Amino acid sequence: MNAPKTTGTLIGGVLLIAGSCIGAGMLALPIMTGLAGFFPSLVMFLIAWGFMTVTGLLMVEVNGSFQERVNIVSMVGRAFGPAGRILSWVLYLFLFYSLLVAYISGSGSLSSTYFQTVFSWHLPKWVGALFFTAIFGGLAYQGTRTVDHWNRVFMFGKILTYLGMVFLGVHYIEPKLLLRTEPSYAIFSLPVLVIAFGYHNMVPTIMTYMNNDVRLVRKTILAGSLFALIVYLIWEVVVLGIVPAEGDWGIINSLQQGRQASDAVAGILGSSWVSNFAEALALFALLSSFLAQTLALIHFLADALKVKGEKNENVWLCVLALAPPLFFAFIYPNLFLSALNFAGGICAVILFGVLPALMAWKNRYHQNVASSYRVAGGKKLLIAILIIALGIVIFQVTHMIHV
Repeated sequence: MNAPKTTGTLIGGVLLIAGSCIGAGMLALPIMTGLAGFFPSLVMFLIAWGFMTVTGLLMVEVNGSFQERVNIVSMVGRAFGPAGRILSWVLYLFLFYSLLVAYISGSGSLSSTYFQTVFSWHLPKWVGALFFTAIFGGLAYQGTRTVDHWNRVFMFGKILTYLGMVFLGVHYIEPKLLLRTEPSYAIFSLPVLVIAFGYHNMVPTIMTYMNNDVRLVRKTILAGSLFALIVYLIWEVVVLGIVPAEGDWGIINSLQQGRQASDAVAGILGSSWVSNFAEALALFALLSSFLAQTLALIHFLADALKVKGEKNENVWLCVLALAPPLFFAFIYPNLFLSALNFAGGICAVILFGVLPALMAWKNRYHQNVASSYRVAGGKKLLIAILIIALGIVIFQVTHMIHV
């Protein structure tokens, strides 16, 4: 007789969800939200968290209507046929490439700031980006096991440096900086906030890990995304309490230069333990996100091009994954924030916002597909999700046209 399948633990699932959320995108959050100020941004954080939590649960609903393990491409394919499958593939490809452009660009900026702050050397951003891509792209080439081992190291480093940054940074917080408000700028942060709460591609994995225990999966999503929200808000308090809006390294200047939050903190405080922890946190966040997204893109391309797996990853797949984003990072070295905006405001919103709502609608009201779980709220909730998602997409497209 076969042994019963073991169900994953709640804490294990929470860490998977939170780990998927908390990555290099957090480096952009204080800069993108800083123009509006802390309290208007707090409202945007709660809206984004609520929106992405509901759409994550809609993914659980759609996934629960399948007997076998599937990915979002298969879900969309069943609901909307070959056209939907092609659309989801294209959006996934743009999402992967946009994120890698952001991470490679961010690595160049991080390297330049580090050498300027510590050694007073001017290091061109493209040099840092090339070095970063060559070294850590090589780790991705070594395959999943190597990436897994290194990712554990980077995750430990990320946790340690985050705690160090928060513990030391609170002493530099100026409360008056947190009281500044410009609510009209709040909406500009929504695209990056969508990326910050993006774990939806993990839903099929979580369902399998939890042995399709929908109640446990629901608790996992709520707890994991809430944990990420708390981590982000503490990070916001520290950075926005240290970095002013004006000045050479302020929020406005950093936004114009495409800088990340750690660069701004280092610029304001100079060489100090806080800035060192901030830069180290940025490095670990970039590395863990870069490796995960690079490996995911390589596997995505291998599946699309029907390339069979080997002991190491196919070198040409690695080149195909990394060469285009590296090229764009060379040509436009300040693309960190812009690339994240595009990834979040268009690709992720459609993939993780529009499509889950449309698939749930199609399953419920057109195909009468049964699922082990249904999100409460009926048609009104689905319509609200679609309005919010399409609003973000239209805003982002309009903003890109006028920039």
